Amino acid sequence: MTYHTSRRRLLGMASSLALIGSLMTSAWSSQASTLPMDSRYSTSSTTSVSPPQHLTSHFWEALELEPQDVWTSLRGDFRWQDQAFNARVQEWIDYYQSSPENIAEITERARPWLAWISQQVEARGLPGEIALIPFIESSFDPTARSHFGAAGLWQIMPRTGDALGLKRNGSWDGRVDVVTSTGAALDYIETQADEWYDGDLLLSLAAYNAGAGTVNNARRAAQARGLAGDYWDLNLPAETMAYVPKLIAISHIISDPEQYAINLPEISGSAAFARITLTSPISLSEAANLAGVTTSELARLNPGVKTSTVDPRHARQLLVPTANAESLRASLSDQLIGETQVASNSSGTHVVEQGDTLSRIAVLHSVSTSDLARWNGIDDSQAIHPGQRLTISGS
Repeated sequence: MTYHTSRRRLLGMASSLALIGSLMTSAWSSQASTLPMDSRYSTSSTTSVSPPQHLTSHFWEALELEPQDVWTSLRGDFRWQDQAFNARVQEWIDYYQSSPENIAEITERARPWLAWISQQVEARGLPGEIALIPFIESSFDPTARSHFGAAGLWQIMPRTGDALGLKRNGSWDGRVDVVTSTGAALDYIETQADEWYDGDLLLSLAAYNAGAGTVNNARRAAQARGLAGDYWDLNLPAETMAYVPKLIAISHIISDPEQYAINLPEISGSAAFARITLTSPISLSEAANLAGVTTSELARLNPGVKTSTVDPRHARQLLVPTANAESLRASLSDQLIGETQVASNSSGTHVVEQGDTLSRIAVLHSVSTSDLARWNGIDDSQAIHPGQRLTISGS
């Protein structure tokens, strides 16, 4: 990785411990100043004065703070704030400041996603500003699509998605699924930075927007003019010229919203969703019922699912609100136990029930869908109906 998280965290821990030590010493010194003069000073060079036990335990109890909100976490990971005074960045700060309602709307839309994305960015040791790329790309709308075919929070083009291993079919679009697309986008940005730009993430962001060929050509032209060839030296398409300035501008406003009279919504620093691993197909409505949420709420968390049923061949995980995850997980576990018992007691046939699909029946009996269809002379997998008896073996 270009950025080394461990070193930064060790330094942060050292700073935190130093601060804690300073606070404890200060608290003890304050109390010690009220003691009699002969108690505060010792003539023995071997005697040391330590804070009393009740003071240290009280200090640690008082240190139990509320969890950080997402904005505090992000600000701690920002790395490019020194570039906020660039004239091109200032232009966009002025632009965003003139429409505070737009920032409020977009950041509110980021509520389900921002904490989790910022955690992924931090885990890779990347600058916190990168977690705000969906602000620039899609206004944090996972269903956003461009006229050129880009889709999702990260606005990934079809060919790029294919190269990154993001599956697309009639049931699923990995570019729109927030978890898979975030991992792919961050991989792409890091890989480009390391392979093409000696770890320069600003150049990689420009290439993410305009393509590596465009950026490489602009870089060679800048170097031919005697310039270093960093992002700020390049002549690029207008959108790419504004790309990094926009990102730094919005991060600078988030770093000090009061200065710009911007009200940010309260968003927890903990992920708003949990991931449930699926072993068999399930309809969104059934999953929503088991989780205790509405179908529309579940669909919003799983925008990559393009049909009413989630198929583990495409979507191995289902996102659910954190508070409802355990309910769904327990229900699916009970359901799986029941289905296993049914399968083990089977006489070699399966009676189709309402809601059954050929793929679900195949998973239930540990056979392939194609074999199941062949054994039963089924040409159209949608043609099965309740009450139909299917053989589950070729014998």
